Amino acid sequence: MFVFRAFRTHINMSCTTTEADPDELPIPCDGVKGTDRIMSRSDSGSGEDSLDGIPRCCPLTPSLSPQKRAASQSRREPPLLRTNKRTIYTAGRPPWYNVTGTTFKEAFVIGLCGGSASGKTTVANKIIEALDVPWVVLLSMDSFYKVLNKEEEELAAKNEYNFDHPDAFDFELLVNVLRKLKKGKRIKVPVYDFTTHCRRKEWKTVYGANVVIFEGILAFANKELLKLLDMKVFVDTDSDIRLTRRLKRDVSQRGRDIGGIIKQYNKFVKPAFEQYIEPTVQLADIVVPRGGDNFVALDLIVQHVHSQLEKREITVRSALASAPQGQPLPATLSVLKSSPQVRGMHTIIRNKETNRDEFVFYSKRLMRLLIEHALSFLPLKPVSVETPQGGVYHGKRLSGKRITGVSILRAGETMEPALMAVCKDIRLGKILIQTNLDTGEPELHYLRLPKDISEDFVILMDSTVSTGAAALMAIRVLLDHDVPEDKIFLLSLLMAEMGVHSVAYAFPKVRIITTAVDKEVNHQFHIIPGIGNFGDRYFGTDAPLDRCESDNEMDL
Repeated sequence: MFVFRAFRTHINMSCTTTEADPDELPIPCDGVKGTDRIMSRSDSGSGEDSLDGIPRCCPLTPSLSPQKRAASQSRREPPLLRTNKRTIYTAGRPPWYNVTGTTFKEAFVIGLCGGSASGKTTVANKIIEALDVPWVVLLSMDSFYKVLNKEEEELAAKNEYNFDHPDAFDFELLVNVLRKLKKGKRIKVPVYDFTTHCRRKEWKTVYGANVVIFEGILAFANKELLKLLDMKVFVDTDSDIRLTRRLKRDVSQRGRDIGGIIKQYNKFVKPAFEQYIEPTVQLADIVVPRGGDNFVALDLIVQHVHSQLEKREITVRSALASAPQGQPLPATLSVLKSSPQVRGMHTIIRNKETNRDEFVFYSKRLMRLLIEHALSFLPLKPVSVETPQGGVYHGKRLSGKRITGVSILRAGETMEPALMAVCKDIRLGKILIQTNLDTGEPELHYLRLPKDISEDFVILMDSTVSTGAAALMAIRVLLDHDVPEDKIFLLSLLMAEMGVHSVAYAFPKVRIITTAVDKEVNHQFHIIPGIGNFGDRYFGTDAPLDRCESDNEMDL
């Protein structure tokens, strides 16, 4: 292991160089455009094209040597889907929690500091390209400028406001956001408009980071902020080059005149660099001269990040499978009463000779019964209404704001029609979890959740639950979005005792509801006697040998 904190490394080796892009240029990614200045590999917004929720990356830079991936990211094929306009990173996010459901590994945070237009964003992009790992978030300090009052706005319009002073930044908000992001929580990032010198009304939602790259001119200027940085990199660029880049950027991107830019640079930017930014080079673990052109330095950074990620790897599914069995079923479990009708429907859908039409028909009937049974556990409050005859009826009403359904793709989506049939105007979310064939671990690939889901009762749906690995990951996602544990209801047509114990042990307040519980799971993690591959039987598809999905008992 190469220990960076033992000494500060200054790298200045000759290598082939190309013209670097201006540091402050905006990076459109995941629906974030213009001067939003934040790039994320995952977006948990709502109402947009689902493609935007898939992690992305930029084309790999040929000058950077490919690095060894962390074991949990290994794939038989490169996890890239290239189109004419962009490259989509299809790798999933491995577990970031242990079998107790507690966040176990925090995101690795790289802090990039340097003068204005020094090439920090260029360095960040090339680190991302070379890392070759999914779920990377690029967070810019520019998003955290303070809201200006009327007097300050007038000064800014005349280039008389010092945007390079520490007092110009909202460090309290910045530290809070970065701390939550490091812990794996969903965060909202303000969007700053450099033309109007104010924050826009809309904030960007970011969730799910294995690596966070935080860049800013004063990234090392706050003690609390420094505590959150696992690696500190200072980008050192000649002042004349920085001024040239700043002129080009502010004229073309921010609509400013050359005279005002020069005035602001001499009065604020240059003095602030000498007083607040340049001295922090002593805090850096690595100093990178020439920014994005220094490929040797970038390779060194990437190697260190990979070594740290490998140390943080954890396994969840094997731990779940090895957990002791045969214990009494938890009190949070509710199994639909096994009436002759219910057993008859189970007989039909479990029969391997049942054709697809009958399988779908009787599965839907069971789903409807399951949903109705689950709704009986929602808290209700007394309410009185007046009847058409003028009398008063004392009844019940949902004690809460609303209900939201979240399906674990693919097969969990089959339960949505039954939910919508009994819950009018219900909101829906989706989570895609798949098994990494090389590691056997579940990986989060995609999520799209409604806004303000933390205020709702959430019905989480999957067709079957075997080891509980997919259910644990989905519940952890909901908790990271501030949904209270006791407001989550996990619904499944069929569960294995192993999966029930796993979920109940990790999340004892989650209500678990199913139509049947089978006792065994074999060495391939199939429920015995089971129901087969629910998704393939329902949709009429054949499961390829090299695919495992979270929609059936064959993997999770």
